[in-house]
Amino acid sequence: MDTIRLHHNGPVCTIWLNRPDKHNAINPLMMKELVEAFENLGQDDSVRVIILRGNGRSFCAGADLSYMQQVSAYDQDENMRDALVLASLFENIYTCPKPVIALLHGAVYGGANGLAAASDIVIADIDTRFAFSEVKLGITPATISPYVIRRCGETAARDLMLTGRAFGVQEAKDYNLINQIITTETVDHALDTYIGNLLHAAPGAIAQCKQLIRDISNTTLATSEIKNDTAKRIARQRASEEGQEGLRAFLEKRNPNWLINRE
Repeated sequence: MDTIRLHHNGPVCTIWLNRPDKHNAINPLMMKELVEAFENLGQDDSVRVIILRGNGRSFCAGADLSYMQQVSAYDQDENMRDALVLASLFENIYTCPKPVIALLHGAVYGGANGLAAASDIVIADIDTRFAFSEVKLGITPATISPYVIRRCGETAARDLMLTGRAFGVQEAKDYNLINQIITTETVDHALDTYIGNLLHAAPGAIAQCKQLIRDISNTTLATSEIKNDTAKRIARQRASEEGQEGLRAFLEKRNPNWLINRE
């Protein structure tokens, strides 16, 4: 792969955005390679956790300048095809059956906020800078908006997206765009803690839980329908091989067969 690099460490796979000379700015090839990576890793039973991070001085500085110049010459149909690829990238991250941890540092501008918001857990270095700068370029943060607004809500989105202003990690945390602020000294501990908890959980249950959260968050079902739907989900998982193994392990005071200790 030309724009990303995969590093496997047992059940954990790190996807490195790997255009450090361009602050890992997004271009069409990176979009394509990221979509393929998340599709493949999502189906790889040996992978239990995915980490997304950037090589070099920044996580991602948004769209690549030459890519933006190219897009500026597109007609509406060409722009639509290109935008659908970008939208598919965020959807692939959001719907990936494996837990995705985004580790941010440096610049997180424009579409980079979509990569983060579509992830499950977001950790940011204390010096990270954010901006939804699209309106200053005469465009809108349309393809990232479903994921960002789910995280931060309408009030914060109006503030950050309409102004396009830069902001730091404390505001990002206050607005729920990130889960945890870290430093160079604490990053390994933070990652190890999250990874350890995720590896103690059943992989099938995690995939089902991610689907559950998506469905309930986006539901228009009546209360009675939600009751029946959620009852069916837990009944199905209880009766599954994982559910049975988890219950037996608990009763027998032993570790379940999916647990991986990294010590």
